Amino acid sequence: MTFASALETLAHTWHIWFVSVVLIVAAVIDGIQLKVPNWLTFPMIVAGWAFSAASFAFAGEAWYVGLGWSVLGTFVGLALLLPAYAIGGMGAGDVKLLAGIGAWTLSTHTFYAFCATVVVGAVMAVAMVLYRGAFKKHAAQFQLILNEIFTIRDAETLSEIAAERKPRMMLLPYGIPMCIGTLLYFAWAGLYFGG
Repeated sequence: MTFASALETLAHTWHIWFVSVVLIVAAVIDGIQLKVPNWLTFPMIVAGWAFSAASFAFAGEAWYVGLGWSVLGTFVGLALLLPAYAIGGMGAGDVKLLAGIGAWTLSTHTFYAFCATVVVGAVMAVAMVLYRGAFKKHAAQFQLILNEIFTIRDAETLSEIAAERKPRMMLLPYGIPMCIGTLLYFAWAGLYFGG
């Protein structure tokens, strides 16, 4: 690959690199503070809308079509994690972070990034439990939570139960598996180099 072709590829894929850097920053902050801050997620979402509108306009297409696709990606990101947030199993920052991914990469990539995130998150959760030697305790907690979800079926009540249980639970900062899963998906799909 020549320097000129590398620059051309970067011109087409810089937004994927940008999202990756934001995800790394979010993962570090989430790992330290157990939250993904609004000052990172809200600008990411709005900038993704602006990028999509501008990229369609520069391509000679209607800017509002690009904005529409970006907003759809944002809503897909929200919809994928909102149920977990509603019952207290996910922080709002994690939901907004996936919405930010959707604003920049649109809905299909957001869905696949979410799928990779779920796999990475599950592997990390099991590894954390095994490392601490508390498999039986956490397996029982998991079974209890599933039972509550299927019997209570009220998001507000489930959220209250989760908030009461939170101080006693081992927490997984979900920004970390979201970062790893999304970056792995981007690499697998060849998005860093124009795939």
